[in-house]
Amino acid sequence: MKAAFLKHIQGEFLEFQDSKLLVAVSGGIDSMVLLHLCHASNLNIQVAHCNFHLRGEDSNGDQEFVETFCYKHGITCFVQEFDTEDYALTKKVSIQIAARELRYQWFNDLLNEKSLDYVLTAHHLDDAMETFLINFTRGTGIEGLLGIPEKNNKILRPLLPFTREEIERYASVESIAWREDRTNAETKYVRNKIRKDVLPILKSLNTSFSQSFQNTLHYLEETSEMAKDASSLYFKEVVCVVGKESHFSIVRLKEIPNFRAYLHTWLKPYGFKAWKDIDALIDGETGKMIFGIEFVLLKNREFLILAPKSSINTDESVFTVDNLQSVNLPIGLEFKEVESSMELGKQPNVIFVDSEKLVFPLTLRKWKSGDVFYPIGMHGKKKLSKYFKDEKYSQIEKENTWLLCSENQIVWIVGSRMDERFKITNTTTKILKIKLNQ
Repeated sequence: MKAAFLKHIQGEFLEFQDSKLLVAVSGGIDSMVLLHLCHASNLNIQVAHCNFHLRGEDSNGDQEFVETFCYKHGITCFVQEFDTEDYALTKKVSIQIAARELRYQWFNDLLNEKSLDYVLTAHHLDDAMETFLINFTRGTGIEGLLGIPEKNNKILRPLLPFTREEIERYASVESIAWREDRTNAETKYVRNKIRKDVLPILKSLNTSFSQSFQNTLHYLEETSEMAKDASSLYFKEVVCVVGKESHFSIVRLKEIPNFRAYLHTWLKPYGFKAWKDIDALIDGETGKMIFGIEFVLLKNREFLILAPKSSINTDESVFTVDNLQSVNLPIGLEFKEVESSMELGKQPNVIFVDSEKLVFPLTLRKWKSGDVFYPIGMHGKKKLSKYFKDEKYSQIEKENTWLLCSENQIVWIVGSRMDERFKITNTTTKILKIKLNQ
């Protein structure tokens, strides 16, 4: 196995050259074999051991065993003790998830603090089979079936092509000592049940099951890459990025075969899971929204708009503007008296009003149902909701719109349209320039 390991890392892990490696060692057979192989291959290694304090004195025995091995072989060993049960209770997660999160958080900290390059873990082919079957029984897509990646950023798994049988044989031949975790025999855990009951049956049905499984993973990886390539091409056709927002053209989306699957793929990284609701949103009414943890998906006519929740301003505060005092919050408005109308012109961020028609203090607020104004250049009043609809405002744009008001009358839909009642006329004696500073 040593020769096969060397060949594998020389062919697939060029990262090992001139790199400082952190080997995660629990003391079990898998991690001790990995440590032995790395040490025998003269790799530049240091060891990290986690004591989760979940098995009483056995946990302390594991720690002492790993520390003793490293001391005898001149290998630097880092040890971290965790109150795993308290962490799981605080975070409201299972013990297994708590241990995983604590372990990888600490590994990442060690990489940064000790200027190390990669973490090596001892996951092997049987682990990959177990993960495949666990995800398969729960229902998953290609990514879930692929299971454990050989390389995941700074986490590398050089034993992944090797079976548990090969690892046990190598440990026996090389007389490698290890610590036995008694919980591995408990079938109350799904992984252990698959290991003890399911995998032996599959291997008995096909003596080459391990190789067949590797071939299947290879085909799945190729399929996954093809799907990613197609997804990337379709994404460019469907999505237009506007500032912090992503606009999905529904017309173009529906032209794609199996378009819902692509949409789910694009939205999954943003924390969305309510796929039935999202599918219904495609043909839903304008203004409907689905909220994720940090993002919102909005139906706006012919588009689905993905935006951060923070971009939807639902603040109901009212800000006052005394006299000609400029304001900076929540938006920047600049007030300036001008002598003449020489500056007059169409600028969406600037208006000129008859100063004597204003009653200070002015107010700056969000729109509300029932608001009306008199659009400049038009006769009569118009509901703000109707104006937004005619101007094709999205729900996000409506929520982010501010109104500058004099008493209860709208002076300006800031950045869009002013009110006819405050325009400059032949009898105007004082002109006030109001500018939105973006």
